[in-house]
Amino acid sequence: MKKLWKKPILPIASIGLASVMFVNAIPETPVQAKLNVQSQVQTKNHLLPLGTPNLQEKRTSMNLAPGVKYTKINRGETSSKDFYTLDVAFVETQKQAKKLLENLKKDGFKNAHIIKESDRAVDDRKKGALGYIVRIGQYQLEADAAEMRNKLSEKGYTGLRTVYTGEDGEKTTGPWVVNVLEVDQDRFHGHVVPELANGAVAGKETLTQISDRKDAIAGVNAGYFVMGEKDGTPGDLAGILASKGQLVSEAINGRSALILSTVEEKANIASVSTSIQATSSDGAVREVDGLNRKPGLIRNCGGVGGDTTTERAKHDFTCKDESELIQYTSVFGEKTESGDGMEVVVNHAGVVAEIRNKRGGDIPSSGSVLAGTGEAAKWLRDHARQGMKIQVKSKIIGDGKQLKLDQTISMINGGPRLLENGEISINAVEEGFHWEEDPGFYYRFGERRNPRTLAGIKENGNLLFVTIDGRAPGWSVGANFEESAKVMKSLGAVDAINLDGGGSTTMTVGDDRVTRPSDAAGERPIADGILLVE
Repeated sequence: MKKLWKKPILPIASIGLASVMFVNAIPETPVQAKLNVQSQVQTKNHLLPLGTPNLQEKRTSMNLAPGVKYTKINRGETSSKDFYTLDVAFVETQKQAKKLLENLKKDGFKNAHIIKESDRAVDDRKKGALGYIVRIGQYQLEADAAEMRNKLSEKGYTGLRTVYTGEDGEKTTGPWVVNVLEVDQDRFHGHVVPELANGAVAGKETLTQISDRKDAIAGVNAGYFVMGEKDGTPGDLAGILASKGQLVSEAINGRSALILSTVEEKANIASVSTSIQATSSDGAVREVDGLNRKPGLIRNCGGVGGDTTTERAKHDFTCKDESELIQYTSVFGEKTESGDGMEVVVNHAGVVAEIRNKRGGDIPSSGSVLAGTGEAAKWLRDHARQGMKIQVKSKIIGDGKQLKLDQTISMINGGPRLLENGEISINAVEEGFHWEEDPGFYYRFGERRNPRTLAGIKENGNLLFVTIDGRAPGWSVGANFEESAKVMKSLGAVDAINLDGGGSTTMTVGDDRVTRPSDAAGERPIADGILLVE
């Protein structure tokens, strides 16, 4: 089957003020070639709210299928005022910053200075400065900043970060490269669905590989996930995923999710929580802590059952619990995670068919495996004996209402929310993107510009999937949370959410990747993507 984008494409006029030159440009792809042969139309309407209004902007668009439009936007230019520098530390108080500055001067580093970071998360109840940056040097080449970093390291300074000031979140001329997919679900005869890497939870795959395997018209990377074994099962969704009538991964309770429907109902963005319980035929009830993941490690937190250090969402942090009950289904892979504890195999009728005295066994194609550690293992020994029945039920709550889960509904984790009912509404603190003990985390994640993947819903129900390249001076500087919200609003979204970004940010159109990877290793393997398929 040929992909729809390879069929005759209806060109859409390019919209822009002028062409923009970029350094370090990626080679032209077949999709880019198709965009570049289209006619140019000059207009000042509907420019992106990135940088000052007078920046040059070029838009080129093409139809991928009935109801699906792809647009590439190049905006701005490299600023002569931006440079490379070195952040020695982000500290909470001015006193700490001054003390560090004194130490640097004593060690012979006399050109360091302090920058006050005033911006806090929109929903942060605290007032005053978020913190203070101690910064040193001004370099045109990244290599020169790296040399200063080495000198400071030799003196015992740690936590050093080479940064480009165009990514600071302050005024800059860019540039920016933005990719937009718009889907009119009334006209698009295919489906917009999440797809797991390798078709299973365990393991990762690049979006290019996922898209190629499913012969997708287009796609973007989706939710947050576990990257390395120290944080759980690599490829585990760090938040909710529901697909084809199945809850694959539990929610980070209270965090936003994108909800898609294959029927006439509009898509939605809601704050979701999950509640899962196992009930034995002897009447005993036990909370199920999670689905299809390694027991004891809860990436991004927001779990249940006494997790430490918190049961609230906490981004890029792994909470722990020595006593967990985890349910595995065949979507996880062939075998459960191995380790101490015990497992019971439950058949399709809910009957306990096998008992294992350690974890790490086969997962049946129908039915499931319940794995227990600590107190949960004891619960299984007492209430999940051979021949007994165990019924596992899950409940999903979205914005205070129970959500149905059937073959037509998909749910994809993300956060924070960016737009609600047409207004900017960024709940970064509520969704765990601010660490009380380290204000620098929010500065780096939410205030600095990074690559972003965004999803939105227009008033008419059309879906928007947007990527903003970043961490590539001279190509694209990325966006912070506020800029991301403004971009989505300018594109017509009334509701919008931030999906996984950074090195994960990727968009494909047919066989082409149209984004530029920000990881030095190239395109990052991810856990799941959102695909447009026939």
